[in-house]
Amino acid sequence: MTDLVLVRHGETEWHAGNRYAGRTDVPLTPHGVAQAQDLAVWARRTPPDVVLASPLQRARRTAEPAARVAGLEVVLDDRLVEVDFGKGDGLTRDDMRERFPADLDAFLAAPASSPLPGGETGADAVARARPALTDAAAAHPDGTVLVVAHQTLLRLLLCDLLEIPLDHYRRVFPRLDNVARTVVRPAADGPSALIALNVSG
Repeated sequence: MTDLVLVRHGETEWHAGNRYAGRTDVPLTPHGVAQAQDLAVWARRTPPDVVLASPLQRARRTAEPAARVAGLEVVLDDRLVEVDFGKGDGLTRDDMRERFPADLDAFLAAPASSPLPGGETGADAVARARPALTDAAAAHPDGTVLVVAHQTLLRLLLCDLLEIPLDHYRRVFPRLDNVARTVVRPAADGPSALIALNVSG
């Protein structure tokens, strides 16, 4: 069976302000760059067979050191970009409360099916990103696939893989820590197996 090692990118410049970072190409902080080296320590110890990443620089730069120590190139896949938060991109929760309070309330109640204004539904995000995981697992049977992407997209994918309703992603997976590893073993049919959640070090 293939193990999918799902990793959220390192800390970004919007992290401290709790700004929603969707499609904006926010850079890593120096701490985020150091976190990428922590992921490389794991990859040296347990080399993956392939390293996939979102093309956004926060994911790509997090993945590069791990790929390097494993003797691999990062495979960038546009399907792994973060969920599009529409008019919420770059805003804090307080900003949204001022600008579109009703839309924010709807999003918080059902975040996958009631996206922020102009944003992407959870189902649409999963529909574009899940095939990237399926393709990688098929190409590396019995291998380890490292996927470096984004918190909201990865939580939606986890719900899809585990057959949990997508609107529950914020409640079931309150957060994925930066560069922590979550391991899922896909099943031929039925829900996947969750092997590890939010593991650091």
